[in-house]
Amino acid sequence: MTERGRGAVERGPDSLRIGPSGLRWEKGSLLIDIEERSVPWLRRLSGTIRVTPHDGPGRCFALDRQARHLWQPIAPRADIEVTLTEPALRWRGTGYLDSNQGSEPLQEGFRRWNWARAHLAQRTVVLYDVECRDGDARSLALGLGGTGGVEALEPPPEAGLRRTGWRLARPTRADDGVPPDLVRTLEDGPFYARSQLRTRLYGEVADAFHESLDLDRFRSPLVRAMLPFRMPRRA
Repeated sequence: MTERGRGAVERGPDSLRIGPSGLRWEKGSLLIDIEERSVPWLRRLSGTIRVTPHDGPGRCFALDRQARHLWQPIAPRADIEVTLTEPALRWRGTGYLDSNQGSEPLQEGFRRWNWARAHLAQRTVVLYDVECRDGDARSLALGLGGTGGVEALEPPPEAGLRRTGWRLARPTRADDGVPPDLVRTLEDGPFYARSQLRTRLYGEVADAFHESLDLDRFRSPLVRAMLPFRMPRRA
């Protein structure tokens, strides 16, 4: 999450390099090369992540009425292999790959949003709830199949999780009468939280990942002053 200047970015048809780290497509897999320093202790973080997507839908979805912000689930389900040398860690698992793009900063278009993703038996379910700055509220619920199919779903009822240590709200959705369990909080910041849930969606019990983003908080001068301590800038 280090911010770098224009001169540290190189982009090609199959690659993107930001400082000493980069992403590149190779034989159907996305290779992520990491060479960074973690904060606040400046420990070295070095290694490679290989992401091999299953078939994805290959299309974008508008998150706002004006289609200024687009989201693309590049690989709703993928195989991942993580090989780190610093620290010495290795594992394999099931992953997910998506992309967001827009014609304006996020904080100009949204007040807040929450997002959740769960791998079910035959499909991946993604839930988006956004509150736009113009007052529009939108919900998106999709069932994404391994063969590229996309099914529009009825969003499940709203459900709440306890607030984070920074008192950030974590609204989500789950089957009626089955509140989700908070397994652990993976990231707890003043305007963003990422969590692991045990939940029930569309009749199936599943592990889910959830994020909550408050862009009103992000716009606060105090929060902006805190950012360099978690997202250092390099010339």
